[in-house]
Amino acid sequence: MGTTYLDAIIAAHRAHAAQDDRSWRDRLGTVTYEGPSMLQALRATTGRTKVIAEVKRRSPSKGDLFVGLNPAEVATTYVQNGVTAISVLTDEDFFGGSVDDLRTVAGVVDVPLLRKDFTVSENDVLDAAAMGASTVLLIVAALSDIELRSFMSVADSCGIDALVEVHDHEEAKRAVDLGARIIGVNQRSLHTFTVDTTLAEEVSASLPKDVVRICESGLKTVGDVERASAAGFHAVLVGETFVTSTSMADTVREFTSVSESQ
Repeated sequence: MGTTYLDAIIAAHRAHAAQDDRSWRDRLGTVTYEGPSMLQALRATTGRTKVIAEVKRRSPSKGDLFVGLNPAEVATTYVQNGVTAISVLTDEDFFGGSVDDLRTVAGVVDVPLLRKDFTVSENDVLDAAAMGASTVLLIVAALSDIELRSFMSVADSCGIDALVEVHDHEEAKRAVDLGARIIGVNQRSLHTFTVDTTLAEEVSASLPKDVVRICESGLKTVGDVERASAAGFHAVLVGETFVTSTSMADTVREFTSVSESQ
């Protein structure tokens, strides 16, 4: 199997982590999160499909998406129009995000926040909690089972959730076997970059009933959200569609108004 865009990004993050001389074990017990819970928010009964809206400045494949994005204004617009949670890109080199973006958002809204980045070390997990994130992203395709188990344990120790991202049945099985409680199914292939809704729906259907399921990537219309809900997803994660919309508030409100099918 050939390399993917993810390989280069992960390699860069691993190189950075290798230069981090902080002892994550010494930090355990000193870093705690006490804000709203992502897991509880996604499990709550509302009658509406839950939306995790993303603060996203750019992407490696498409370049700038929202030049001059103001994270506080975008986050406020998201919350005012019904989102359940917010995802904030903190990767600088590839997505143009920053830790400051997440801290800014944490200072203006009171909903669960996902630190959207490429977690490769225990310190990354602790940093997510320290900067105000309620959830850390763990990408199964980029991590070993040993790493996943350790990162999930550290997340538990500091009071945050782990969103474990998968792309196919094999990755989903790994996530379930390791005890993941929130699983994000990324509809976009790492190799072809195409969106496969059928595979994502099949993966969702294979997950245990007590696992919270999030549909990621390729959600461009209300119909896409309705389809995800009908397939058993509890929530959708949407970024590009919102930040490139000519009327962000209207688009967000349309997505958050979709009735829950379950």
